[in-house]
Amino acid sequence: MIRVVLAEDQAMVLSAFASLLELEDDIDVVATAANGEEALAAVSEHRPDVLLTDIEMPLVSGLDVAQRVADESLAVRVVIFTTFARSGYLRRALDAGVAGYVLKDAPITDLVDALRRVHSGERVVAPELAVAAWGDADPLTDRERDVLRLVGEGLPNSEISERLHLSEGTVRNYLSSAIVKLSARNRTEAFAFARDKGYL
Repeated sequence: MIRVVLAEDQAMVLSAFASLLELEDDIDVVATAANGEEALAAVSEHRPDVLLTDIEMPLVSGLDVAQRVADESLAVRVVIFTTFARSGYLRRALDAGVAGYVLKDAPITDLVDALRRVHSGERVVAPELAVAAWGDADPLTDRERDVLRLVGEGLPNSEISERLHLSEGTVRNYLSSAIVKLSARNRTEAFAFARDKGYL
């Protein structure tokens, strides 16, 4: 049996995918989670073979969950399933060591096949994204991403500096660097570009 923890913040989607996977004789959905923290807790409790997780979830994103799984050397293979066909997301997922990246609008048979292949030790990437994986590399540093995320929350530089425990001058430097790297005209446009590319 392939023991799976399924993480998805939309209740109807979570229920639908869990039901479809349970129809397979060799797949057992041992737990479901509605956010990243629940996903990590379920992995710790149930020790599944595969964690199947969405990207955009409350508290902790699927990409951050994958990174924590890698950092903590947890014995679970991570498969991302998402509606977002963004090269930036895919590059970050691969950098975090995910074993699979599939799109939600693919047939359920593709997802089941991906789970089986990942369980057997393969790495699976949606064919339409395989080429994109080697497209534009994410130019941002972790700190530049942190600053841009807070720009996206509408915070001024003074509050960003307090939140990240940096001087305002350092925040301005990170923003200037990000703006240049993204060929943006200002901090708001830099945030929008980074979000749309999947860098955040």
